[in-house]
Amino acid sequence: MDRHPAVETLRISLPDAGGALKPYRLKGPQAFVRPARPFTRVAYAAAHVVADPLSTKDPWLEAAIDWDATIAYRRHLASWGFGIAEAMDTAQRGMGLDWANSLELVRRTLEAVPEALVASGAGTDHLPSGERFPIEKIQAAYEEQCEAIEKLGGRIILMASRALAASATSPDDYVRVYDRILGQVKQPVIIHWLGEMFDPALEGYWGAKDHHQAMRICLSVIEGHKDKVDGIKISLLDKDKEIAMRRQLPKGVRMYTGDDFNFAELIEGDAQGHSDALLGIFDCIAPAASQALSHLSSNEKAKYNEVLEPTVPLSRHIFRAPTRFYKTGVVFMAWLNGHQEHFVMVGGQQSARNIAHFSELFRLADAAGLLSDPERACHRMRKLMAVNGVA
Repeated sequence: MDRHPAVETLRISLPDAGGALKPYRLKGPQAFVRPARPFTRVAYAAAHVVADPLSTKDPWLEAAIDWDATIAYRRHLASWGFGIAEAMDTAQRGMGLDWANSLELVRRTLEAVPEALVASGAGTDHLPSGERFPIEKIQAAYEEQCEAIEKLGGRIILMASRALAASATSPDDYVRVYDRILGQVKQPVIIHWLGEMFDPALEGYWGAKDHHQAMRICLSVIEGHKDKVDGIKISLLDKDKEIAMRRQLPKGVRMYTGDDFNFAELIEGDAQGHSDALLGIFDCIAPAASQALSHLSSNEKAKYNEVLEPTVPLSRHIFRAPTRFYKTGVVFMAWLNGHQEHFVMVGGQQSARNIAHFSELFRLADAAGLLSDPERACHRMRKLMAVNGVA
C-alpha cells in the first residue's frame, strides 16, 4: 500500500533499549479504506476509556472519565466496522475502572452507537477484593451485573471472576457458578477466559493450573449450555491451545481469539476452521485491521496478510510481559493519533511502561502505517521524552 510521500524527510531521535538516542526517519501513514460491507468474521474491538485530566479525584483511588472523548472513540471504532466489547480489561476493568462506572459506560455506549454490535462485561468486581466468599455470594454478584446489563438491552460477556478464582476449592465450584448464570441469561453470552499473563489473580481458573485440563472443564460447561453460549474468548497467548479448543467446540459456538500475539493467522484460519475476534489490539490498529478484514471478506488472503502482518510486531510489543500493562500502550497510541489531547490514564497507569518501550512502540506503529499524522505524533513523542528527561 502507498505511503504519504511528504513524510520521507521527517525524522526524530528516539532512545534505544540502552538509552542512546538514535535518529529515526518516518515511513508515513498507510491509506486505509473503511469497509463497504460487513466482514465475514465477527470482529469486536475491546475499547479503552479516556481519563479526565482536570479532575480533582485521586487517580489511584477513583476513576475520572472524560465521557465525551470516551464515547467519541467508540464511534471511531464503529466507523471502521467493528463491534464494541465494552467495559472489559482494555477499559481498565479491575485496574482503575469500577463496576458503577462500568455500568454507566455500557449505558452510554449502547445509546451512542445503536448501529454497532455491542457486548459488555459482566463480572463480580463489585465484591471487595482480596477476600474469599461463599459460592452463593459469587453467583449473586454475577446475577446482579448480568441483570443490570440486560435491563439496558445489552449483550453479555461473562468475564472471569477474581472472587471465584480466590474462593473455589475445586472445578465443581466453577461448574456450579457457570451452570447457574448460563441457565438464567436472556441471550447467548460470550464466555471470557482471561489467562494469568493478563491477570495473575486468575491463575488456575476453571480449577486447574494446567491449561489443557482447565480447557476440558470449560468445554464441559459449554457443552451443557451450548444454546446459551454464543462463543468463548480465550486470552492465553498460545495459538496451539486456542486451535485445539476451537476444534472441540460444539457446532455453532464461536471461538473469539483473544491472542494478541497470533491473531492474524488465527482469524485467517485453516482448513478446519477459523477464529472470530475480540481483541484489545483492535482498539489501536482499527484502520489496518478493518482494511485487512475487508480483504479477507473478498478472499484476497495475500492482501489480508500484507496489511495485517506489520501490525503483529506492534501488538506483541504492546502486549509484552508484564502483559497486564498493555493498556498503557493502547492509550499511548490513541494520544499519538489525536483521539485524546493528553496521555493521562485512569489509575495513573500511564506510568506503567518506560520511555524505551514507548520509543519502540512509536517505531513499530510507524512501520505498520498507523501514525495518521506523523508531525503530530513526533511533536507529542518529543513532549513525552522531555517529561522523561530525554533532551
